[in-house]
Amino acid sequence: MRGGGGHGGRVGGRDIESQRALNASAPKVDRLLGRIGELFRPYRVQLTITIVLVLVSAGLSVAPPLLTKQLFDQGLFPPGGHPNVPKLVTLVVIMVVLWVASAGLGVWQTWLTATVGNKVMGSLRMRLFSHLQSMELAFFTKTKTGVIQSRLQNDVGGVAGVLSNTISSVIGNTVTVIAALVSMIILSWQMTIVAVVLLPILVIAQRRVGQVRARIATKTQESLSDMTAITQETLSVSGILLAKSFNQQPSEIARYGSENNNQIGLQVRQQMSGQWFFAMVSIFLSVIPAVIYLVAAWLITHNVPVTAGTIVAFTTVQARVTFPLMGLLRVALDLQTSQALFSRIFEYLDLRPAIVDKPDARAVNEAEVGTVAFQDVVFRYPDAGKDTAATLRSVSFAIRPGQYAAFVGPSGAGKTTVSYLIPRFHDIEDGSVVFAGDDVRDLKQDSLVRHIGIVSQETYLFHATIAENLRYAKPDATDDELEAAAKAANIHDTIVSFPLGYDTLVGERGYRLSGGEKQRVAIARVLLKDPPVLILDEATSALDTISERIVQAALDEASRGRTTIAIAHRLSTVIGADVIFVVEAGEIVESGTHAELLASGGEYSRLFAEQAGPAAVRS
Repeated sequence: MRGGGGHGGRVGGRDIESQRALNASAPKVDRLLGRIGELFRPYRVQLTITIVLVLVSAGLSVAPPLLTKQLFDQGLFPPGGHPNVPKLVTLVVIMVVLWVASAGLGVWQTWLTATVGNKVMGSLRMRLFSHLQSMELAFFTKTKTGVIQSRLQNDVGGVAGVLSNTISSVIGNTVTVIAALVSMIILSWQMTIVAVVLLPILVIAQRRVGQVRARIATKTQESLSDMTAITQETLSVSGILLAKSFNQQPSEIARYGSENNNQIGLQVRQQMSGQWFFAMVSIFLSVIPAVIYLVAAWLITHNVPVTAGTIVAFTTVQARVTFPLMGLLRVALDLQTSQALFSRIFEYLDLRPAIVDKPDARAVNEAEVGTVAFQDVVFRYPDAGKDTAATLRSVSFAIRPGQYAAFVGPSGAGKTTVSYLIPRFHDIEDGSVVFAGDDVRDLKQDSLVRHIGIVSQETYLFHATIAENLRYAKPDATDDELEAAAKAANIHDTIVSFPLGYDTLVGERGYRLSGGEKQRVAIARVLLKDPPVLILDEATSALDTISERIVQAALDEASRGRTTIAIAHRLSTVIGADVIFVVEAGEIVESGTHAELLASGGEYSRLFAEQAGPAAVRS
């Protein structure tokens, strides 16, 4: 079953501040690298094999240049003056065997690193997704869905290459460079000094380039998040309908185009940052062989023994250093760049859910299921300041098992908030929310939610079949159970009238179904769950009169034998409720039956008069 501003370049003081922040965050970088290393801990065996393969492969890669010296000095131009063919054949065969062995080891090594890297990336993505699933509702109400998607896709995907290639590249290139340097020293320490004299300057320059690229990478990912958010908002069915309804496609295109241009600029900056550095490195490494010839001539004129084989072998080894050294510098830059991505990923992983089970949390008491009570509940939403008036103020009520309770009142009074607090989607500021005799904060969340079914005004259906949407409540439900739930929700006949029946695709967010059909499918889904407590959050307020009657009949059937809590805007839908609580400005101002509240002539009577007319009140 399937589940559902601008960041242009900054100059001047802001760059200085960023540099200071980077310098001050060295300990954080060390911790970050440690956490990245922890990701590889489950794959120690594969990494050990990879390291051995890399070491062997790197060692083999240095041997051919050394054999080249022997080939020249003992095979082609031996002291006797004539080529030593048997020696040549032996050396060539050895070189070919080494190249074949190195190539085979390289394939094996690539498979191991790709496997480990992708498994680490996959586990990181799953870890992030699982962690986000545990976050409280408030996190998602204040965070754009596109931004969350970007962390899962762009950020995790952005570190894929680093996870797959870093270890083998660092180890292999390091060993190759060290072995090559040793070989160069053995061949001629004088020429080696000339070849490596500028390397420290290159390392220092690389660190500076890496810091610049890390800053650009952060801005690039922020821009990608914005683009993903725009895409998610405007290319969803709801977004397209809104844009078409207000003829805002040009403005949406312009908004996306502006961020797209920003992204293009950042991508160009990221790719170009360091290019002059690598060009200078390439020039430096390419010029060295010519300089070596001059150094060799100077050595020979000063009676230092340097053979032709030594010069050829030395330049060959030095040339083989070029690619590993460039690889190390690039990996170092990639690591610095990826730190920005890892920081964004770990930033989400470090978020602590505001609502968690207590260590001694217990399951719901089955003997008391159905009782719901608020005791002097005070609540304000997490993003509201302490000086902001509470959404609910000293709210108290009690609902008995099997009772139909309705909450009515003007918009913004706090009715829906009541429905959010019962399943503990938010934690209260003061008082207690009691479910089955226990404070919900003392109960296990999964046990609490398992006993509650919710039908909201905004029905969410996945882009899947009707059967798959229904089985979201009970994955192992049989076809007979699906049909029984659909019949109880008064939707079975409609479903079987479709050409594909229960295998009908409902479309994005269920847009291929009418509003009443979607609501009845949602009711059937809740009935399949079969919860003892049912919460109806304005489940018919968006429907036309005919659809409302059909859905209301299904809701009446669904509430039979359950404790039902209905959040209602249309008072006509809750006239038959056992008890009606009138909510105004975060407080319960009245309670009683429909007849009692009308007789009292209070707020309920006024609301009813507005909806049904004075004649209805007098009657």
